[in-house]
Formats: sequence, structure tokens, C-alpha cells
Amino acid sequence: MTSYDKAPHPSQLSPGRLAELVLESVADFAILTTDLAGIITSWNSSAEAAMGWRAEEAIGQDACMIFTPEDQASGACAEEMAIARRDGRAADERWHLRKDGSRFWGAGSMTRLEDRDTGAHIGYVKIVRDRTEQHEAGQRLIRSEARSGTMLGIRTVGIIVWGPGFGLVEVNDAFLRMTGFTREEAIGKTWQELTPPEFFPASLKAVHEVNTVGEATPYEKQYYGRDGRRWWGLFAPRRINDREVVEFVLDVTDRKLAEQAARESDQRFRQLTELSPALVWFSNPDGKLTYLNQHYYDLTGYTPEQALGDGWATALHPDDLPRVQAAWADARAREVAYETEFRLRRQDGNYRWYSARATAQRDDAGQIIGWLGSNADITPMKEAEQVLRASAEELERQVQERTRDRDRMWRLSTDVMLVADFQARIKAVNPAWTSLFGWTPDELVGGGFMSLVHPDDVASTLAEVGKLADGLTTLRFENRYRHKDGSYRWVSWTAVPDEQFIHAVGRDIQAEKEQAEALRQAEDALRQSQKMEAVGQLTGGIAHDFNNLLTGITGSLEILGTRIVQGRLSGLDRYIITAQGAANRAAGLTHRLLAFARQQTLDAKPTDANKLIHDMEDLIRRTVGPEIAVSTVLDPDLWTTRCDPNQLESAVLNLCINARDAMPDGGRLTIETNNSRIDAHGARVWDMRPGEYVAICVTDTGTGMPPEVIARAFDPFFTTKPLGQGTGLGLSMIYGFTRQSGGQVRIASEEGRGTTMRLYLPRHRGDAVAGEAPSQLADAPRAEAGQTVLVVDDEPSVRMLITEVLEELGYAAVEAADGASGLAVLRSDARIDLLVSDVGLPGGMNGRQLADAARQFRPGLKVLFITGYAEHAVFQNEHLEPGMQVLTKPFALEKLAERIKAIINTKPEA
Repeated sequence: MTSYDKAPHPSQLSPGRLAELVLESVADFAILTTDLAGIITSWNSSAEAAMGWRAEEAIGQDACMIFTPEDQASGACAEEMAIARRDGRAADERWHLRKDGSRFWGAGSMTRLEDRDTGAHIGYVKIVRDRTEQHEAGQRLIRSEARSGTMLGIRTVGIIVWGPGFGLVEVNDAFLRMTGFTREEAIGKTWQELTPPEFFPASLKAVHEVNTVGEATPYEKQYYGRDGRRWWGLFAPRRINDREVVEFVLDVTDRKLAEQAARESDQRFRQLTELSPALVWFSNPDGKLTYLNQHYYDLTGYTPEQALGDGWATALHPDDLPRVQAAWADARAREVAYETEFRLRRQDGNYRWYSARATAQRDDAGQIIGWLGSNADITPMKEAEQVLRASAEELERQVQERTRDRDRMWRLSTDVMLVADFQARIKAVNPAWTSLFGWTPDELVGGGFMSLVHPDDVASTLAEVGKLADGLTTLRFENRYRHKDGSYRWVSWTAVPDEQFIHAVGRDIQAEKEQAEALRQAEDALRQSQKMEAVGQLTGGIAHDFNNLLTGITGSLEILGTRIVQGRLSGLDRYIITAQGAANRAAGLTHRLLAFARQQTLDAKPTDANKLIHDMEDLIRRTVGPEIAVSTVLDPDLWTTRCDPNQLESAVLNLCINARDAMPDGGRLTIETNNSRIDAHGARVWDMRPGEYVAICVTDTGTGMPPEVIARAFDPFFTTKPLGQGTGLGLSMIYGFTRQSGGQVRIASEEGRGTTMRLYLPRHRGDAVAGEAPSQLADAPRAEAGQTVLVVDDEPSVRMLITEVLEELGYAAVEAADGASGLAVLRSDARIDLLVSDVGLPGGMNGRQLADAARQFRPGLKVLFITGYAEHAVFQNEHLEPGMQVLTKPFALEKLAERIKAIINTKPEA
């Protein structure tokens, strides 16, 4: 028989002995019992190990002795007994006292103790477990969160408990909020299920550290949330026993995104500053340089190691260093902009003057985190300033004390020089005023220079004079001065004040302004040429279509003529319908080509993208050619969008042309539409607003684009086409149109696998603009007795048709072939109720000029302009006066009749 067989069975033990054995066997828990008064009646060995008192020392003592003095004073011990007495159990987690006076964090409970036979309340059982290490680890992490809460925006701590094999056995509510899981979904998951594969190495390293040394260095990684999204966490794992590891988690997603945005912002900043011709720099709050752009190193020959920090001072002129240091000290002390001037040594050893200006950069709390500044070369201005100061001294000592050289500079300078007081009264001018502005010195001296300033520049000029009165120097101030002939010229001023006068030098920059304006116009023309380039690619197909349509028109008219001569009048309507249909299609092609080629600002309106693409199908098929199969997949429930429909047509057609060029051997071109909802995450990734969009996709099976081409595809003037075959503005214009419309454009492409271009345009909650319902000439309104219309058009056939319609409707019609003939009729006493005139007329007077001239002696004359060009192309920079309207050719005759009646019946404005 073994010793195990000899051991007494628990049923053979007395209840007291059995309880004693149970208490002693619970190694991790300090257990004590008390009577009803709270006097300790038993004390197990774990209590002795945890708190230091031996059983004989503890038994008979008040159980409150293990509570801290402040808890004893607050009555926490008595309150805990009262709760246990009332509810049966009182949870307890607080600091407890050891015999030596030290403290430990104990977690446990106090339970009501009852007699097993009678159920009478006989005392209490208190169980305490030492959790000091875990508590302090959690407190350290919470304190860390509090310290970094402002920067990281972290307000919660997640707690994960891993069991054997690193499977989740417990999580707190904060971690559940971070991940979106319910507790039931989270429990049992492994770290591999929650971790993206690229973060496995970091997690395995942490697992190894925990298994070997008991804790791991805090590290950052991404976690999967319930919906598959990723979020960043800062993790601090620590083993709490031989089976469990606790891991504290801080959600640092906002901080990581902010760091990414800061990196991208810094990259953009560096790209821009490296291209700048000025010296651009950044310093810390104390003024020590942390960044200089390349221009500084090229200028001085310094390396970053030599220049950054306080190294920049070695390139300064020694005489200027105290002034620069004083300006820095003043700017930092008063937290105002830093401004000063100094001389900087170049590589060749020569010094040049620079003006420096920096502004404080602040964080969200308003604290200065650095200074961003730039230095501009002002050497020419300093030289001019020296001349001005010398001239001022010479004026004060009278003209006879001037030196011959300075007088020569005053007389021979091509820049205008001015001496005036602070009330803007001119005291002296040099002869350059006469050559530049036509004014003699006698005409100017004694007068006020503000009378010469352009009215739009008066406010800014007065403000600049105010700065001079305060002692500030003017650098590169621009305004316009009136020439004696009444015109204005741009001048760039440098001015310095003394106690009495302003001394200014003005450089004529009129040519520079004109060149800048010419450059702007050239850029506009270049962008328009890109449209015309696309128009050029359409001309072959358009000419082919027009030949077909003209064949239908002329052929139908020829058959009509033959049948009428033969007297065969039955069935003629079919040829009339054929000719009208071909003519309407020709008009549609003309209007579409004109609308595409015109140059104007966006004219946004509710637009049905499905209808627009459907109407364009023929044009697209003719443009891309028969080698490319074109198909459309249009969402029947597509939302309405708000954009410029003509610009949208231009964008879609440009994308189709690009797709055609990417498929030189033929292929498939697919145009799709669908509704798209962009959530907050997608909006951040794609740089657009969250919301509902209409998506238009153009997909080809062509050559595709490599990543480096995709990255530059929207850059203006970037093109992969051979020289002379593209301006590189197509995608740039499409990008500008979609962004200006509140949308976005995205590229998906792989080399050899085709390209998909997606346009996203914002949803418009409303219906698209509907077209006008067709009407019949027979239904057109009739004229009133005596109403007369003057028709001016250089095309006889147009005059004949319009006159025929007018007479059919009861109007008296008068014809003229040019503006001069029409004006002669209007000067007569003939009754004219309406002028109908083509815009483009021969003989040096167009339709608009004719109407303006006629209104000089026939005020309020009603005018209907007719033109073969797009309306916006003719009048885009003009405003039509009341009583004037425009009708574009070709037009339905009943439409002409309705418009004439409506204009004639319109009452003049009071």
C-alpha cells in the first residue's frame, strides 16, 4: 500500500481541519477570517508571506490593521464589512499595509461567513492577492498616456490578456472599442489573426522577449479591426504568470496619420523651396537653423554641417552680426515677425545685401515650434538707397554742395527719382520724369503725387506712405502713375524716409507687366490649342460624315425636283423627311464641334451623364475608328450630376482619344457609368470630400502606363507622345475640370494590361435640364397688323427663308444684305418693330455694331441676333442689353417664329 493510499480521505477530516488545509493550499491568495467584530481568527501562510505578520501575531488583532491609515480614517474597513454583511460579498481593490509599513496593491474581496448548520452570520472571510506589479505597470502606461495625450490624442488604454499559445482570454472595453469586436468575437483569437502579415516579425520579436525576459520593449504595429480596417497601436506586453501575458495598448492611429501628413507636407515644402531663387530656411524656437535650401549652399559654398545650427553666422559681415542677433532676440522675446537686413559672403568672397523675414510657426496649443523665413537679395536696392541718402544730404546742404557725379546720376538716371514730404507734396524730381511720364519738373514740384496715382492703387499707396512715416523702408512696392497723355504705367518703388522727407526711386516695369500678361494669354492660347488639337483629330471623321449627310440632303432635293417636274407628287414627304433628318444631324455635329472648341469658364448645370454619353456615341465611334470596338455600360438608375456638360463632353472625348492612341492595333473601348458613395477613409486616400458621386469610367485594352507615368500624368505639358503630336494638356485640363466641379479623377493602369480612367462628379439632387419640346410652324403665333421686321444677313438664301416665314405669319419684312444697308433703313421713317441680324456681316460693320448704332436714334429697338457660331463664343465677354437676344443657326423655323413674337411682345423696362 502506498503512502497515498494511507492518506485520510477528506470525508474523514474534521470540518475545521479541512478548512485549514484548503486555506493553506491557496498559495497565491492571502486569506484571513474574522469574527463579527472584525477580530482576526485565522491567518494562512500566504497572508504571512504577503503582509509579514506571523499567524500568532495577527490572530486576535483588528483586521483593519492591513488597511492604510487614510483608508482607516475614512472608515473603508467598516464600510467593506457593512457591504459584505448586507450583500454577502464586497469587492476590494486598494493599497494595503505590510508589517514593515510598506504598501502593496491588493485585489480581492470580503465575504460574509455563515454557520453551515444554522446559517447564522458568524464572521467574515477576506481574500487578498498581491497585484502590485500589474497595477504599477498599468499606472505607468496610463501616466504615459496622460503625458502624451495632448500630442497623440489618446484617451483610452486597451488591455489584452493572452493565454497559452497567445490566444486572447480577456480584453477590456477600451480595446473592444478600438477594434470594433464584441467580447465574444475577440476571445479566442490569436495574435496572427489580428496582425497584418508585414508586422509578424515585430510581433514575433516581442513574443520572444516576453518568453525569455518576461516583458518586451514597447513597439508599434498595425492591427486589424472588425471591419478589416487597419489601425495603429503602441503595445507594451508583460508576463504576469507562467500562463498569461498582459498587453497594454494605446491607439496611435491619429498620431501616425499626422506623422505621415507631416512627412508629405515636409516633402512638398522641400520640393518648393529647392526650386526657389530666394534663400529659404527654417529654425528651431531659439533661432538655430535646422534647414537651408540648396540656393544657400550654392551661394556660400558651405556644407550643411558648416551652416546649420549657429554656423550661418560665419557667412555674415562682422559689422552686421550684432544687429542680426538683436533682431532675433527681439522677435523671440515679443513673439513678433523677425525682420532685418545684413550682408552675406558669397563663394568668391564678395558680400551682397539681403533682407530677411521670418514668421513664427505654432502648434495647436499656440506654442512656437520654429521660424520659417526667406532672404531676398536687395543689393541693387541698397545701392540705390545709398544714392538716395546721398541725394537727401545734398538737398539739405543746398544744390551748390552737390558733387558732380551725384548730380550726373540724378540727371542721367533712367529711373524716376522723387523727394516728397509725408503729406505727399513733391519737393524734387529728376529729369527721368519727363522722359517716362511726360511731366516737367516745374509741373510736378509743389503738387501732390497722389493725384498721379491710379484710383485703384490709392489705398495701398497711402498705406505705404504711412509705413514710411513710421520710419520703415519700402522695397519693391508697385503701383500705377498717370502719364501726361492720360495713360498709366506700372512703377516699382524703393523708398527710404528721413526726419522730413521721403526719398524714392521708381523703376519702369510696364514692359514686365505687359510681358507677364502676354505670357498669361499665351498660356491660355496654348490650352485652347490643346482643344483644337483634339478638334483636328476629329476633322477626318467629321468631313466624312458631312459628305454622307450632304449626299442625303442634295439627293433628296434632286429627287423632289424631278418628281415635281414629272407631276408625281405622292410620297414626296419621305424625301422631305430624309433631307430634314440629314440637315438636323449635320447641325448637331456642327454645334457639338463648336461647343467642344469654344473657350469659356465653366457653366455648371444639372446634367444627365447617361444621355450625354449616349448622344456622343456616334462622335466617339467616328473618332476612334472601326478598328476599336466601342461599348457602353450605363447604369439605368444613374444620379444627376452638376457640371459643365460641354466640358464633360470634352473630357470624355479626350479620354477616348487617349485610349485610341494607346491601342494602335485596335482593341476594346468601354464607357461605364455608376453611382458611387465615398466614405471618410476613401475620401482621405483619394483627396476628395466624402459623399455621393456619379462615376464615369473609360477603359481601354491598350499599352497601359508604368507607375512613373501615372505619377506625372496630370502635370501640365507632360506627354509621352512624340514631339509635335500632343501638348500634354489633355489630362491636366480634365483634372482641373473635375476638381473645379467638386470631384476627382483617378487612374488604374498596368503596362500591357490597359488603363481605366475614372471621373467622379458630385451628385446633384434634382433633375437634369430638359430639352425643349418640338413645335410646328403651323402652330406658330401670328403677327398683329402692321408689325414689321428688318432682316439683315449677307446670305441670300437665309434672308429668303426668314422673309418667307415672316410673310407666312403675317409680318411685313424688309431685307438688307449688309450693315450699311440695314442702317439706312433704320435711319428712315419706316416702322421697324424688330431687327433680325446676323452677327458676322461684311462691309466693316457687324451685327452688334449695327444694333448699337441703331439704338442711338431708335432707343429701345428690339434685336434678335442670329449666328452660326456658339453663343458663348460670340458674346462671352459682353453683356447683352435688355431687348436683345441670340438664336444660333441652324434653327427650326417655328422656333424663329416663336422667338420673334416673344421679343416683339416684350414690354420695355421702365
